[in-house]
Amino acid sequence: MLAEYRTEDEFLDFIFDGREAESPLIETIWRTRSASEGSFISSASTHCSLVIARYQGETTLFVRGPETKATPAHCPADVEFIGINFKLGTYMPHMPARRVMDRQDFVLPEASSRKFWMQGAAWEFPDFENADTFIERLVRQGLLTHDPIVESAMRGYHDDLSLRSVQRRFLRATGLTLKSVQQIERAREAAALLVQGVSVLDVTAELGYFDQAHVTNSLKRLMGQTPAQIQRAPELIIIGT
Repeated sequence: MLAEYRTEDEFLDFIFDGREAESPLIETIWRTRSASEGSFISSASTHCSLVIARYQGETTLFVRGPETKATPAHCPADVEFIGINFKLGTYMPHMPARRVMDRQDFVLPEASSRKFWMQGAAWEFPDFENADTFIERLVRQGLLTHDPIVESAMRGYHDDLSLRSVQRRFLRATGLTLKSVQQIERAREAAALLVQGVSVLDVTAELGYFDQAHVTNSLKRLMGQTPAQIQRAPELIIIGT
């Protein structure tokens, strides 16, 4: 699909393609290409991810953490990206989510034109087709894991752990508090409903916002657009990448 993100007089086109992953630790595997140079709004998100960028003959792999607010970003033309989005609660123990939050991406050093360094070993850059095999290797090497307490906490269960232990593990695995995750997920769901044509009044009632001003403030902070902006140009926003 074609996604256009606009800020002021600039357009930035992204052509997205995604697929489900075989690994239960991965939310989605996607790829895109920037069809033109421009600026866009990077919306808040809860997941960590690995992103491979290819530009002018060079390949870079970086670790990206969750984003707690919408931020402006810029991208040149003709950059190819491959992304592996982790499920909530999936993380790299040697690369804590809080270390790479809010676009403080960690770039893994290049070993050669086809490989990068990670934890003292040279790894081949994954591609869209073999990303599942790459993830399996990370899991076997103990470089990627999942904490099931995150899913329990999202459902309101704490198992046999104290609330403090749950909060500590949740923060370690996601980089975020449970409340922050809930706020971001609600804002993304609100934006998705607005894109589908649901009214602001109905979104307010369905998702439990206090009032329409609460919806507006939340979406402006977390998605970078007001409900009115989303409704006027729903094609300019993508939810879930």
